[in-house]
Amino acid sequence: QLQASGGGLVQAGGSLRLSCAASARTFSFSSYAVGWFRQAPGKEREFVAALSYDEYTTWYADSVKGRFTISRDNAKNTVYLQMNSLKPEDTAVYFCAADRSQVDVRVSGRVGSWGRGTQVTVSS
Repeated sequence: QLQASGGGLVQAGGSLRLSCAASARTFSFSSYAVGWFRQAPGKEREFVAALSYDEYTTWYADSVKGRFTISRDNAKNTVYLQMNSLKPEDTAVYFCAADRSQVDVRVSGRVGSWGRGTQVTVSS
């Protein structure tokens, strides 16, 4: 239902753009809030960024503010995460998320729909 892509290996200071496409048959994508989480080895899944269904409101973890930008294209049923000035501590598996609630989409244990993860590795 949600398919993430765009991960890879990048040097510190570099950029990557993650994409997450939703199935039009199972999602009224434009009515869902969307988000991104990440999980590093041995750590819990943590919130990264979220965007309201109407694109008016964004939320970011403090660790990525000013470096990451979440956006969406409802015509393509796709959400993006532009990641700039990457740091080795950004290394993790990144997951996209969707939920009708813009509160629940920011809470790992309450997200309604998850995409498969995509690996991001930042070398120093």
